[in-house]
Amino acid sequence: MSDNKYKRVLLKISGEALAGNNKLGINDEVLKEISSNIKAVADLGVQVAIVVGGGNFWRGRSSEKMDRVTADHMGMLATLMNSLALSDALEQQGAVTRVLSAIEVRQMAEPYIRKRAVRHLEKGRIVIFACGTGNPYFSTDTGAALRATEIGADIFLKATMVDGVYDKDPNIYPDAVKYDRISHDEVLRLNLRVMDSTAAALCRDNHTKILVFSMKDPANIVKIAKGETLGTIVE
Repeated sequence: MSDNKYKRVLLKISGEALAGNNKLGINDEVLKEISSNIKAVADLGVQVAIVVGGGNFWRGRSSEKMDRVTADHMGMLATLMNSLALSDALEQQGAVTRVLSAIEVRQMAEPYIRKRAVRHLEKGRIVIFACGTGNPYFSTDTGAALRATEIGADIFLKATMVDGVYDKDPNIYPDAVKYDRISHDEVLRLNLRVMDSTAAALCRDNHTKILVFSMKDPANIVKIAKGETLGTIVE
């Protein structure tokens, strides 16, 4: 435990990450690889909480003709499906998990109660938070920022397909410059799109540290837990 950089982390994974090259749905091999690395972090003695998006099943903001609240509710259900899949994959590898949902689905998940979530973490269980904040108009990034703050996570690990925060999109601009460290204020002022502005402001106002890193190699989660310098720190 003394070798670990963090005691408690909140990991945010996009739904698309679970789809792999399929783009939609869940890729079993990718799910297995991600879950094995998450379990490896938990085996180090790190308390792990997770928020997973739902974009591999549904993106509410792209449904222009649908009522936004209805679309967002469907998005919450997509995150629940991913949370259950991730929970199952982790338990197949021997981990003990709990899915806590912001909306009531008692037959499938426990209701989200902060003290219960913290107690699960203290007992070494991997906690997966489903259904965002339980409210429409809030992204899963905002839900992750909220949960990271509520549970007192040492850091909010934001897994992306890029290896950190850049001054512009490195997939478009070859001369994009990567930041090793940057402030919350700069992220908001420069509109760097690390996450939506609501989530970024919530982290800033509550002094929640963020580490943006690449999920292309799921083993990066273990490297970070052990203290290796990767990605970009936002604080």
